[in-house]
Amino acid sequence: MRYLLVDRILEYRSGEHIRGIKNVAMSEDFLEFHFPGNPIMPGVLLIEALAQLAGWLEAVSSDFSRWFLITAVKKCNFYGFVLPGDRVELEVAAKQEEGSPLMRCSGICSVEGRKKVKVDFEGELVPLSS
Repeated sequence: MRYLLVDRILEYRSGEHIRGIKNVAMSEDFLEFHFPGNPIMPGVLLIEALAQLAGWLEAVSSDFSRWFLITAVKKCNFYGFVLPGDRVELEVAAKQEEGSPLMRCSGICSVEGRKKVKVDFEGELVPLSS
């Protein structure tokens, strides 16, 4: 199954940062089993949403010639649950060292100004064309 976890991009600065939104609907199939009777968006999918947002940042920064693929989570803190009906504000700041095939990112998920996840991660920059 494929999840597209960024509903809207609000702003970006090429090669530096990007902000977006994920609206969590009760109809999301991952909520059925996580957890029955008490649906909570899985933390790993919040990290994936930030990784996808980093992908969009790299795509727009490279004139859609590259994409970001997450390879490692360096540090992650969870501060609360994300529930159906929440509007998750996603923010990613990126740093790439000259000549490095890796991009390092820091990301934050928040709901109504309250931080839910903070994560430092890195990944490879891969070409979009073969």
